[in-house]
Amino acid sequence: MVKAVKHYRPPGKKKEGNAAKFVTRSQALKQLQINLPLFRKLCILKGVTPREPKKKFKGTHQTYYHVKDVAFLHHEPLLEIHREIRVHERKIKKAEAKKNLERAKRLREKTPKPKIDRIIRQRYPRFVDALGELDDCLSMVHLFAALPAAESKKIDIECVHKCRRLAHEWQAFISRTHKLRKAFVSVKGIYYQAEVEGQKITWLTPHSLQQVVSDDVDVITMLNFLQLYEPLLGFVNFRLYHSINLKYPPILDPRLEALAADLYALSRYANANVNAVPSVVNSEASQVAESEQGDAKPKRDDIEHEKSELRLAQLQHQLPTNEPGALMQLVEEAASEEEVDQDTRECKNLFKDLKFFLSREVPRESLLFVIPAFGGIVSWEGEGAPFQESDQSITHQIVDRDSQGHKFLSREYVQPQWVFDSVNARIILPTVDYMVGR
Repeated sequence: MVKAVKHYRPPGKKKEGNAAKFVTRSQALKQLQINLPLFRKLCILKGVTPREPKKKFKGTHQTYYHVKDVAFLHHEPLLEIHREIRVHERKIKKAEAKKNLERAKRLREKTPKPKIDRIIRQRYPRFVDALGELDDCLSMVHLFAALPAAESKKIDIECVHKCRRLAHEWQAFISRTHKLRKAFVSVKGIYYQAEVEGQKITWLTPHSLQQVVSDDVDVITMLNFLQLYEPLLGFVNFRLYHSINLKYPPILDPRLEALAADLYALSRYANANVNAVPSVVNSEASQVAESEQGDAKPKRDDIEHEKSELRLAQLQHQLPTNEPGALMQLVEEAASEEEVDQDTRECKNLFKDLKFFLSREVPRESLLFVIPAFGGIVSWEGEGAPFQESDQSITHQIVDRDSQGHKFLSREYVQPQWVFDSVNARIILPTVDYMVGR
């Protein structure tokens, strides 16, 4: 029997082992024929991460990717769209160089925009998958909702507004359905934990202070992540709102929007519609939209003017961008509500029959979210508030400064920490340890 002779393999002809399974980043860039920033963006959008081969055949200083991951990126339609965008940008540059500003403007308006919807369906085939990966998404959206718009950092005002709207819609749903479980105040911000369809979701929101974006932060990478997270949260909100028979996106009262009371407008919308059957909701919403259009025609110019004034005010930071305004009335009982689990029932009744008033020095955004989520009724100091400070039925006033102008004997004066501790302990704690100055 003749033994098969092992053929000599010339170097570089056929790779074996790790060299056949992995490629370095520079090799991947050469194969895809793209630059590094675009490669990073595609990896973020498609969820491709570097791998650690057992033997690093090109040295330990290299970043390695799996061959199949690179092949996966090779067939990505986004790659073609970004090539079109690059060609388009060259045309704009050429038009500007020839001082043809009209053509440059027209081209800029027609710039192709990449669509992320298909990628989200690919990455999250089931709704539970999307809920399981919502932690980073919510933290990022809440962060951008609190950032100031800055052209130098490529953070435009439309992006900030959209993040604020998505964050408020999410908070309104959590508060309305009493899905919030824990809240914790730290130096970094406020951590929240909610339970939606059996998935525990934890996210961090920054404190409502003036945020400053430092130069050592990689804003471009964060914006790449946001490009994926914005539509993801939009899809999740759409599905959740439909699950409680609400039309999405919500139709808001323009007057409350002008007061930056987005959450209040959302809650009023939820109360008006939550008990209705979906078909009734849709017909009513369309009637409301038609009647609003009829009423709004003569006032359209005024509204446009108000919008530009509002945008200007927000750009100049005259208007507090985190003013929540409005999770108040989300907590009314829904008559047709299905049987809820024990946790939700506990949370729903924790602050039942308690009426809170927030003084102007406390973190309003957070408390307007937490208190109604646990069954309390809440108001604040300022325009559009449901009830005033002089209301005799108020049981607790949340304060954070020693000197109170006028004290009512019929209510308890407590620090904001009492609310968070009561929520985490799931019982109404004694207020003695939480008096002002303690």
